[in-house]
Amino acid sequence: GVEVGPQPQGVARADILDKMRKIVKHGLDFVQLFNEGKEFPPCTIEVFKIMEKVDYPRNKNDEIIAMIHPKLQDQDWQPLNNGDPLFLTLDGKVIPYQGNCPVYPTFINEAAYYEKKQAFVKTEKIKLAAKHLRSSVS
Repeated sequence: GVEVGPQPQGVARADILDKMRKIVKHGLDFVQLFNEGKEFPPCTIEVFKIMEKVDYPRNKNDEIIAMIHPKLQDQDWQPLNNGDPLFLTLDGKVIPYQGNCPVYPTFINEAAYYEKKQAFVKTEKIKLAAKHLRSSVS
């Protein structure tokens, strides 16, 4: 599967559909070239590995008491450092991020995840290395 976004539920966006088409085309091009026996050289790529899901701050009745801070909103895949604004309470208090290293939040404040108690997902940036790749079928 391919998920491309962000895109609100029930909304069709031409720019997001175009990105999805390009990703699928690249995937199909790779499969075709691989099946034709093309050799792909070794490579390294940066990826984001999920660390944990983070919920909104809640009170003893399990009600959300803060929202995503405006400086974090729409900053998916951008580094979040210790002390950066994370949440904003309804009375205006800033709740900062507290962590030992930068993280890269994703799926920030997406409506589909409210019911799952997920304000965002913390990821870490890592590098993956791949050896050369070639189909063994001739």
